[in-house]
Amino acid sequence: MNKSIAKKLTSWVVTAVFFVFVAGFSLLDQPSALAQSETPSITAPIISPVASPIQSVSANVKRLLQTKECVGCNLNGADLSSANLQAANLENANLADADFEKANLQGANLLGANLQGADLGKANIAGANLENANLFDADLEKANLQGANLLGANLQGADLEKTNLIDAKIEGANLLGADLEDAITPPGFTVQ
Repeated sequence: MNKSIAKKLTSWVVTAVFFVFVAGFSLLDQPSALAQSETPSITAPIISPVASPIQSVSANVKRLLQTKECVGCNLNGADLSSANLQAANLENANLADADFEKANLQGANLLGANLQGADLGKANIAGANLENANLFDADLEKANLQGANLLGANLQGADLEKTNLIDAKIEGANLLGADLEDAITPPGFTVQ
């Protein structure tokens, strides 16, 4: 008789463990009501149809040098020193820590580009569109930014020593902590 009770108890315990196991996994598969009520709705970003496919930096450099087009691409840390990128389209590209020293970026489209920490020393950037670009801590020493569009650009902490800013559109740019020593500025130019 004890064997019969032990058998039934074992059967019940196994069944109970099975139900707890199944219930636990079904709960893991369901979002909680609390998470649903506290999670803000997130909308997917609009992806531009001209955005570059994800490729290596070296593949993007090769493409840029051949086509002068690399919209939204990753060129983080790329060596483009002395490159001729006149009128290149680098809109929304990641150019952080890239080396553009002595490069020709005249008339280039750098709208919204990330140039944080980039070396643009002695580069020709005249007439380029740098609207809303991030140039935080970038080196622009002795660069030619004559007539460049810097509207809303972040130049915080940038080195603009001896940089030509004649006719540059610089309204709304963040120049906090920028080095403007001996910069060539238009008459009446003041950092606000």
